[in-house]
Amino acid sequence: MMSAKNQISVEIPQAVIAEVNQKLQDCRALLAPYLQGLTPQDRETLFKMGDKTVATVQKVKSYMDTNAEFIPSYMDKVEFLKDEAVVTSLNPLGNLATQLATDIGDTVMLAGSEAITSALFYYGSAKEAASKGVATAKPIYEDLSQRFARKGYRKTPKAE
Repeated sequence: MMSAKNQISVEIPQAVIAEVNQKLQDCRALLAPYLQGLTPQDRETLFKMGDKTVATVQKVKSYMDTNAEFIPSYMDKVEFLKDEAVVTSLNPLGNLATQLATDIGDTVMLAGSEAITSALFYYGSAKEAASKGVATAKPIYEDLSQRFARKGYRKTPKAE
């Protein structure tokens, strides 16, 4: 008999889920007035800032303090400083949110993998029982077979 290796065994209390949900909603509400969404087209056309360019912008800010004579007249220093401050303050929050989202996604993937594996074991057992004439297994098998039926999957023959 096949068995599945159990890699995760946790029960998250509903109170914890509710509290985290509320805190995430609170965080979103706190930041909402300051955040701006972009269209896919906006995201494509914007000049993007990476890790190296964040350091460059921060270095330019420092040079502007010590060597203001190089600030061009057409540059809006106040807006530059505001933009740099937003990047510097939101980047750590974005990193934390990404880590949280990755950890949640990984946990959902692992638990989901284990759940569907067990569900397939149950389905196989009900299928076998139905094929042997167990009356109570037949409706279960028929119901589940609609969910587990392979749709449109065909192996393509090897070209010789």
